Amino acid sequence: MFVNILSKEYPPEIYGGAGVHVAELVKVLQRDIDVRVSCFGAPRDAEEATAYPVPETLGSANGALQTFGVDLAMAQDAAGADLVHSHTWYANLGGHLASLLHGIPHVISAHSLEPLRPWKAEQLGGGYALSSWAEKTAYEAAAAIIAVSAGMREDILRSYPDVDPEKVKVVHNGIDLEGWAYNDSTEALARFNIDPAKPSIVFVGRITRQKGLPYFLRACRELDPGVQVILCAGAPDTPEIAAEVEGLVADLQSTREGVVLISEMLPRDQLTQILSHATVFACPSIYEPLGIVNLEAMACGIPVVATRTGGIPEVVMDGETGWLVDIEQVTDGTGTPLDPDAFVADLAAALNESVSDLDRARAFGVASRQRVEQHFSWASIGEKTQAVYRDVLGQA
Repeated sequence: MFVNILSKEYPPEIYGGAGVHVAELVKVLQRDIDVRVSCFGAPRDAEEATAYPVPETLGSANGALQTFGVDLAMAQDAAGADLVHSHTWYANLGGHLASLLHGIPHVISAHSLEPLRPWKAEQLGGGYALSSWAEKTAYEAAAAIIAVSAGMREDILRSYPDVDPEKVKVVHNGIDLEGWAYNDSTEALARFNIDPAKPSIVFVGRITRQKGLPYFLRACRELDPGVQVILCAGAPDTPEIAAEVEGLVADLQSTREGVVLISEMLPRDQLTQILSHATVFACPSIYEPLGIVNLEAMACGIPVVATRTGGIPEVVMDGETGWLVDIEQVTDGTGTPLDPDAFVADLAAALNESVSDLDRARAFGVASRQRVEQHFSWASIGEKTQAVYRDVLGQA
């Protein structure tokens, strides 16, 4: 079997969970099948990867049109593959066109959905209509769609009612259990003036509406003064959300000590140090198909305080590996809390509870590591993904 994977991200250019997923999936698939990767950006050193820059003629075009230009080139070069597998809307059109052009099946991995991220109109302008069209067209024509959680499967069928439910399979994200594990080093903590002897709550994520960072920062105003707040937050979607978060961080820093903002993307060795010495991880997302960041934190042996939304409840077990915060959300696709103040108050209460009993937090952390070992290994995810391929190709 020869599979061509299409993705915007591929090492070393990774900035989100979808890129992590593709990198790890390719490693495990290569053990059993032939895999070629088509990705965006600068040339890669990896033998299996071919990178495609934005065509020069589209250099000043809207970002969505630039994406389509890359997709056209990737679709042309998919000739010879038995199957094409695309990840995120950035590559969905490329997969769809490759399927039509070469007569091969197109499989999609659904990491997020454009109808559930309407705030992206702030980032893409009219390009959001183009990204939405590309995703809808590809999903409705795909031979199979892999949802990263049961919650995501429900979102797909609700967002795209013309998709055949039989085509939508659930295969969870996985985690590199060796790369993400307890790290007893403390050099990174010293670098950022984090005190390993004091309790700390860590947030890791891009500065985007879906991650709920402004709600988290407001909730942190209610934390015990001795709790450190570590924010590994960068790559803002827009200047507006960047300014909002910067203002909230500055306000928080003016009222309490131990608020650390790390805007750079840390190498894994440094991030695992910060996670391993934290008391709890915070995932205040208002939209999260699964949340690889939760798996990464749990693999390092810390519990999670997270919103009860999307695929998060399939990862974080309330009262066993962490705390889930209920949220009532509007139904316009934004995920905005119906009562933002109530959500912030409930989030603050859960965060305070998580650091109120350090022995309990440690026990939840042990259970967290056990859960990811038992349910989210990449070997298992690779086998399930290949089963989808075989089903699409009519192979036993």
